[in-house]
Amino acid sequence: MRPIGRQIAKTSIPSRFAASVADALATRRLFNLLPFAMILGLIAYVQLPFEPEAAALLVFAIVLVIVTVLAWRSPNLPVVALAVAFWGGVCLMPIHGMFFGTPMLSSTVYGSYEVRADEILSATPADRRVIVSNIMPISGSRPVTIMRARLVVPPAPPLAPGDIITGKFRLAPVPGPVLPGAFDGQFHAYFAGIGAYGNVTSEFSLVSHGQELDATRAVETLRMAIGARLDAVLTGASAAIGRAMVVGDQSGITDETRRVMAESGLAHIYSISGLHLSIVAGGVFWLLRLAMAALPFTSTRWPIKKLAALGGILTAFGYLLLAGGLANVPAVRSTLVLALIFGAVLAGRRALTMRNVAISAIAIILIDPASVFRASFQLSFAAVVALIGIYEMPRRPMVGERGRLLRLGHTVSATALTSFIAGTATLLFSAYHFQQTAPLGVIGNVLVLPVVSLVIMPFAVLSVLAMPFGVEYPFVAIMGWGIDRLVDGAELVARWSEGLTGNPLLNGWALVIGLLALAWFAFLKNWWRMAGPVLALPLVLLLGLDQRPDVLIADTTQAIAVRGDDGMALLTGKAGSFAVEVWSQHYQEDIGAMLPNARCDSLGCVADLGAYSIEVVRNAAAFAEDCGRHDLLIARMRVPKACIGGQIISAEDLAIGGVQWLRWNETAARFDIRTAVPNITRPWRVAPR
Repeated sequence: MRPIGRQIAKTSIPSRFAASVADALATRRLFNLLPFAMILGLIAYVQLPFEPEAAALLVFAIVLVIVTVLAWRSPNLPVVALAVAFWGGVCLMPIHGMFFGTPMLSSTVYGSYEVRADEILSATPADRRVIVSNIMPISGSRPVTIMRARLVVPPAPPLAPGDIITGKFRLAPVPGPVLPGAFDGQFHAYFAGIGAYGNVTSEFSLVSHGQELDATRAVETLRMAIGARLDAVLTGASAAIGRAMVVGDQSGITDETRRVMAESGLAHIYSISGLHLSIVAGGVFWLLRLAMAALPFTSTRWPIKKLAALGGILTAFGYLLLAGGLANVPAVRSTLVLALIFGAVLAGRRALTMRNVAISAIAIILIDPASVFRASFQLSFAAVVALIGIYEMPRRPMVGERGRLLRLGHTVSATALTSFIAGTATLLFSAYHFQQTAPLGVIGNVLVLPVVSLVIMPFAVLSVLAMPFGVEYPFVAIMGWGIDRLVDGAELVARWSEGLTGNPLLNGWALVIGLLALAWFAFLKNWWRMAGPVLALPLVLLLGLDQRPDVLIADTTQAIAVRGDDGMALLTGKAGSFAVEVWSQHYQEDIGAMLPNARCDSLGCVADLGAYSIEVVRNAAAFAEDCGRHDLLIARMRVPKACIGGQIISAEDLAIGGVQWLRWNETAARFDIRTAVPNITRPWRVAPR
């Protein structure tokens, strides 16, 4: 009998899985996969080695529309819809580039210009970062074709959106990725319409203020005024975090504070997103509903739940304006999700569903497809999908009355569970983008989220409401006390986490595997959905782990890091430069200031690592003697065609490919090479000159 029973059990597993898939199809959960199909289409477009022709995209889109019409009443319509969503993702980026893209500055320009300030990104006592447009040359300076630029300007005079400013500027090309697969500033700048980075060199002045009726200017002026009132009461980290949580300005947060918050799993606290918007908008919804329910006239005659939901929507959009408006992408995403949730309340439908998550994700992708490639989108999308998916799972109903201790215990356990679910869902994406995880993040969130929910955010709202009357001091002070306790908790958990925050290096396949696991999780409804994340783990270990380089070559500085017996160290270049700092953080190892046993003179530097040798040419006279003598020759100049033998990285290679990643292949007795810039054929790339 046992063998028969075991055989039945084995055959029942596939049948149960098939039943789960059939149930998901019957309840039209393929709709939940539409944003995933769009994301895969976006990935496919970005990975193309060439820019596709607009006519080809249009022809294929027309074909898909015809197929959709023919399959309208066919059972194959959901599959066709996924194909349409995929191709829509492929076409979205070129369409956005058509409307928002800009020519990219290809070489540094110096001159005098008159510009319009569009956004104030950050402000510190030392400088400000602003986005400017309408870049007009003056005093015979060279014209530029870019639409907008990001500038570092002096801290005075005061600026607001719409102001006209002049000065002598240095405009430089937007830098490419500092490592293969790292954040691509050129890509994101292009789709934001920013064609150059720069700074003011001298003669900075304010020519005129913007129009008095400019709504953007009015909101920015309000944000700066609120920030100044917070700074008048708070100091140090409390003031910086307070500004970040109320008006979305993170410029005052120090690197040390960021490190502590990241190691304790609390970096999301100072970035306005779903947590803050949910507390504020949800609190207003609860208060409005409670107030109207307490009044006999409104409780019996008005639809108080729907009116409270409308108040929650208005509050969410108001907070979004204070947080920086459309420039604060995480806040925009969270506002859209809350609008859908409160909209479901207005329509009398269930609010927290995977379908609403899919709708909000589609809306975000249509509005800003480039955001899919930012860490903030990936982290928030993964966390929301995981939380809603767990919320949908069947669970036992609570029976009987609960005392205060039981309610408190339930609140703590719910906070811990929410933190654990969100942390687990975002673990892969955090490890890829930040090379750092917070193993004690659940403890950190359990410790400080009650302070955030009950002290910091409520008194932040009261502070803003009290500012028109000039009586905000006690509310801001209490909020500051809460922020101090937040920092204390972060420092405590960060100390506990010492030595536990490292993680293996991941490549792009790890993100694709994570995306597919989330899609599986969003599609199925029962416990079978857990199989996706479970299967993702061995796949990541098999396909998603990256290797450390033996050589790193910067493209715009002299930095060359080489791996020796005692780790990586510089063969040329300066320790502490931007590229070296990023390399060190990414690979979680210190890069020494000088490679041991390296020999340098006026002609160049030579390093013999045993298995291979490297020559860095500083003077063209070295080519006659050193060509072909070393396994790798690096020259930031034109290399003679007669120089053969060994591998060569020239100035042209660095101009085209950017930062070079090399690893010694013992089998082939040569270096495997990756470039930070895969090709220069895409519109966001800065072509070498």
